Amino acid sequence: MSHQSFDVGTPLKILFVCVENSNRSQMAEAFAKIHGRGLVEAHSAGSRPSGKVNPKAIESMREVGYDLVQHRSKGLSEIPDTEYDYAITMGCGDECPFVRARQREDWNIPDPKEMSSDEFRSVRDLVEQRIKQLLTVSVPELINDKTA
Repeated sequence: MSHQSFDVGTPLKILFVCVENSNRSQMAEAFAKIHGRGLVEAHSAGSRPSGKVNPKAIESMREVGYDLVQHRSKGLSEIPDTEYDYAITMGCGDECPFVRARQREDWNIPDPKEMSSDEFRSVRDLVEQRIKQLLTVSVPELINDKTA
C-alpha cells in the first residue's frame, strides 16, 4: 500500500465505506477525527446502511473516550459530493464506483458485528492502528506528534 502526502493546509478528505455503516466505518471516521485534530475531514457511509450504529461500537468507542452516539448510519447518497483524497473500504466487498477519490484502498478488516466484546475491541484497535498509519504518512504535520 503506497501513500502520498497531500497539500499542507488543506484538510485531508477521507471517506470510509462499509455495507451497513454501523461498525468499522463508524469507528474509522471517529478515529480519523480524533487523531486528525482538524487536519482531516472524515466521513463514513454504507452501500446498504442499517440505519443505526451498533451498540457494541458505541460502547467500544466510549471506552476510548469518544461518543459515537452523535454518529448515524447513512448511505452514500448522504455524504458530501466532493472528490475525496481517500476512499477506504473496510473489507466488505464494496467498491463505491460513484465516489470520486484520488486513492482507493481496501483494508480488509473483519466484521466485528457478531463478535464478543473482547474480539470487538481487537477490531477497534486494529482500525485505530490503520488510521494512525494512514495519517502519519498522509498528513506531514502529524509526523512529529506522538499522539497521532
